[in-house]
Amino acid sequence: MSYLVVKYIHIISMVLLFGTGLGSAFYKWMADLSRDVSHIAVTNRHVVLADWLFTTPTIIIQPLTGFWMLHLSGLPLTTPWVAVSLGLYLFAGLCWLPVVWLQIRMRDMSKQASKNKTPLPQRYWKYARMWFWLGVPAFIAMMGIVLLMVQKRL
Repeated sequence: MSYLVVKYIHIISMVLLFGTGLGSAFYKWMADLSRDVSHIAVTNRHVVLADWLFTTPTIIIQPLTGFWMLHLSGLPLTTPWVAVSLGLYLFAGLCWLPVVWLQIRMRDMSKQASKNKTPLPQRYWKYARMWFWLGVPAFIAMMGIVLLMVQKRL
């Protein structure tokens, strides 16, 4: 496969990863602000589904295509912008893993509250705050990665 084809897959994957993350965060945040338990439950279910359908595959595709392009272009992993990008990617991933766990728990809590027609437990709102604050540095890291991908320098 040519460098340009791999680069195209890499860019489309990045757009899906970034767009799904930002879109899911926006819709989940707006649902939570509504305080409508049934709306929150449906949105949480969709956020978890979007992570499985879009985020997870792109998280795998990004490093595979990135390493492939490095190989094809002969750039070493120690190239400064590459090394920083990989560090930021790892950092974002370390933020994302607990976010996934939190999303699944919030999905389950909101589903139960919607089914029972009860308010969401305080733990839900604690998890929602944690989810949000883990997303902020991950989002900033991803923006840094995109900048480095485009500039190809520090």
